[in-house]
Amino acid sequence: MRLTALLPVLCCTAALILSFLCLFAGSKKGFMEDYHILNLNTSRIGESVIDTIGNDSPLSSLWNLVPDSIQEGVSEIAGTVTEDLGIEDFYSAHLLNYCFGQFTPTEAPNATLSLKDIDKNITGCSERKAMFYFNPEDILQQALDSNGLGITLTDLKWPEDIQRGLDALRLVGITSFVLYCLSIAFIFLALVAAVPALFASGRLAACLNLMITILAFLAIGLASALVTAVAVKGTSIINQHGNDVGVQAQRGNKFLGLTWATTALMFVALVAWSLELCIGHRKRQTKYTSKHG
Repeated sequence: MRLTALLPVLCCTAALILSFLCLFAGSKKGFMEDYHILNLNTSRIGESVIDTIGNDSPLSSLWNLVPDSIQEGVSEIAGTVTEDLGIEDFYSAHLLNYCFGQFTPTEAPNATLSLKDIDKNITGCSERKAMFYFNPEDILQQALDSNGLGITLTDLKWPEDIQRGLDALRLVGITSFVLYCLSIAFIFLALVAAVPALFASGRLAACLNLMITILAFLAIGLASALVTAVAVKGTSIINQHGNDVGVQAQRGNKFLGLTWATTALMFVALVAWSLELCIGHRKRQTKYTSKHG
């Protein structure tokens, strides 16, 4: 048995599992929802409309739904308005879909409740879809349409710059999905090729495995780089233009850690096959020299 080939086999096995987790994280309720690409916090969106509500405003009917007992508290108003609008507290973007839910027991920390005591309660996820593209404008407008109040994102002063910025990242996001699929295929091939190499000798096996592993590493490396760009740039765009309307975003550091760990594993496999190729060549040269020297 060629024990030097064992490390690439283990790396490819682990990388294959992690790459599947990257692709399917958050694909259904309760499954790795925290491993999102970015998280959109809309729990404070009600704050942006409080000062604009008047008798001639389409939001006046919404204001009348807010109990008199809390109409002087901005924090309570924001949560109540958001609830009546039909908008969830947060939306989490994944590779195949998005999930949504409510912050419990309240939307924001206060004098008696710290941030660490607030949990995310997932209430549902959208259907899985290949080439999925996270479009918060459509998602939020659908939520507004469901309440029957006739309120639009324009009434909430939703910045068009957010959607324009995210639209610019659409091709990058779709490309990253394709690359994750290619990554899974190449990593699987690298694993299949590496198993026989445990028992085979010669440079051919190592050379073949090295070429397949390079393709797998490039695919997962590019996928990780692109999805990182989407997470970082998308978060920056939302926070830059959404602050005034009470919308914030956070990039998914857990997901980024997962995808870059997969990339690191394939890099280790690549280095292992490179060393195997070089060391094996040296051993054969040494044997040839000693035999004919």
